[in-house]
Amino acid sequence: MRRGSVRLRLTVLFGALFLAAGATLLAITYGLVSHATNGVFVSSTNAGGGAGSAAGVAPAALPATDPLQAQATRIAGTAKAAENDALLLYSGIALGIMAVVSMALGWFAAGRALRPLRRITAAAQRISATNLHERLAVGEPDDDLRELADTIDDLFGRLDASFDTQRQFVANASHELRTPLARSRTMLEVALRDPGADAESLRATCRRVLVAGEEQERLLEALLTLARGQRGLDRRAPVDLAAVTRDVLVARGTEITASGLEMAVTLEPALLAGDRALTERGVANLIDNALRHNVAGGAVWVTVRTESGQAVLTVANTGPDVRPAEVGRLLVPFERGGTAPSPRARSQTTA
Repeated sequence: MRRGSVRLRLTVLFGALFLAAGATLLAITYGLVSHATNGVFVSSTNAGGGAGSAAGVAPAALPATDPLQAQATRIAGTAKAAENDALLLYSGIALGIMAVVSMALGWFAAGRALRPLRRITAAAQRISATNLHERLAVGEPDDDLRELADTIDDLFGRLDASFDTQRQFVANASHELRTPLARSRTMLEVALRDPGADAESLRATCRRVLVAGEEQERLLEALLTLARGQRGLDRRAPVDLAAVTRDVLVARGTEITASGLEMAVTLEPALLAGDRALTERGVANLIDNALRHNVAGGAVWVTVRTESGQAVLTVANTGPDVRPAEVGRLLVPFERGGTAPSPRARSQTTA
């Protein structure tokens, strides 16, 4: 048995409570019996008078100083003390026996009460990161231990979902990073293997590699931002969503002009409490997707406003339709969805 076992502590507690209750009962019983036996032998001084009455002679009261009266009082006191001592001794023996029995019964009762807890502990120790799908599944009765087991099952469920998300995130991030790295390596290998490569062609290759490196930097920054966002915000500050959106649009002015898309922008002051870097990254992702997943000669609508005291960003475009069943998947990192492009289609995302 482990040191500091709950079963041992419960057993000691049960035994101590029984001893305290038994000692209190013994003291009360002893006091009541002692009080009830006071004066039981006061009639012993009349023993001689009873014989005289039988002979027709009236009994005479003995004086208080009579030797027989004194002797009778001493005998009565001795008998009373002996009875009280015997009562105390026998009660103490009975209390000791019952204390041992109560400790044994307390040990048994504590074991029965803690058996579900030991089963919960063993199952929790068996479940690890590789089998978080298992559950304790404690059945009846519906008590505090059942509530504890259900709480632990809910915790395992959240951990299982979190681990699945992390594994999927790592797999998707690895795939996203592999593409630009493979592109840069291919361009360098082609340039090195070309026997007729001159300085200008090598410079062009280096410029393409630099562009690919910038893409990798943006991807890494996005991954770091995504990781920060999934951990939650430690500190929030006032952020003007309209100002952030304006900065993102200005930074992508050249790309917007080159795309030939029609832009309709409406920005109204809208304050929110959050992190500016994460907000800027989220706005940039929405606008980049609206520009990238669009049709030639299409349009993009960007609106920032305040509704019911909350800042709202709406980005819509004439890109592919998003089926209602796929809307939930769009909130999962690295997920893509959509059907064939349609100039009349208008998919909308609200933040």
